[in-house]
Amino acid sequence: MDYKFTSRSEDDTRELAENIESEKFEGMVICLNGELGSGKTLFVKAFAKSNGIEDDVTSPTFNIIKEYTEGEMELYHMDVYRVEDNYESIGIEDYFKRNGVIIIEWADLISDILPEERLDINFQIAGENTRILTLVPHGEKYEEVCSSVL
Repeated sequence: MDYKFTSRSEDDTRELAENIESEKFEGMVICLNGELGSGKTLFVKAFAKSNGIEDDVTSPTFNIIKEYTEGEMELYHMDVYRVEDNYESIGIEDYFKRNGVIIIEWADLISDILPEERLDINFQIAGENTRILTLVPHGEKYEEVCSSVL
């Protein structure tokens, strides 16, 4: 089942990220998709802050992967927008075996290597400050997360 969430402000998006963070578990994979400026990085920043990460979280567009290890649980933030077909040489799949949380921006670009169980969040711009977020859980754990936060 898909879940819809209407964010009418950045604060709404932050609150959703914080609520999902409160339900985190080891090995959690969150895949974010949506056009530029739709709120993907804002979501990651709020998730990281709620997880106790004090570093300035920015989109890892040119680094591809940023690791944050000082929070309650390790966070691996990926932006695969510029990866193209070279993602196999980067070792992205190795991160799926780690115990932290993985959040991937532009995840649809690497859909063929994503784990079967994950949470997809699709961001759609519906107005200047309004976003429609569609949460698509793949697996029982992710279904439980969506049920808990929405």
